[in-house]
Amino acid sequence: MFIQTEATPNPATLKFLPGKVVLGQGTADFRSADDAEASPLASALFSVPGVTGVFFGYDFITVTKNDAEWQHLKPAILGTIMEHFMSGAPVMGGAGTRQGDAADEGEFFEPGDESIVATIKELLETRVRPAVAQDGGDITFKGFRGGKVFLNMKGACAGCPSSTATLKHGVQNLLRHFIPEVQEVEAV
Repeated sequence: MFIQTEATPNPATLKFLPGKVVLGQGTADFRSADDAEASPLASALFSVPGVTGVFFGYDFITVTKNDAEWQHLKPAILGTIMEHFMSGAPVMGGAGTRQGDAADEGEFFEPGDESIVATIKELLETRVRPAVAQDGGDITFKGFRGGKVFLNMKGACAGCPSSTATLKHGVQNLLRHFIPEVQEVEAV
């Protein structure tokens, strides 16, 4: 098994491409070892000293580290991923798994704004999320209130130094262009 790695805009996060489907649908974001209990693979990755975050996309895994050096972490992470896929164990556990893409959970917006929210979600799905996934992350809709769009940053995007620029200059400008009611975009 050959696992490719790619740098992301976040220097604390590396993208691993195992050449297999990681999650067939949605994404899963784990910010701690406790969160990772729903996934045997995420739990194993958190057992590598220095790992502080794990994110699963369709065909990639992003791993976030503390101040440890990648040259020390990368071999252990590669070994953990390879061992997991060679074992045939599932990426996510059985019942009670929590996928980070639990779509409408906790969303908020005013009752009259359904059409605006639908347009925001479509633009995020078709124009933003594919580009962000290339960098090992994800952006999902959280809410819309008073002209402000609230988004969740996941994977490589969470804590990335360039995420503010991505939000303000990329996503905000795109949404404002298509939806005049959008005044600002903010990460939650």
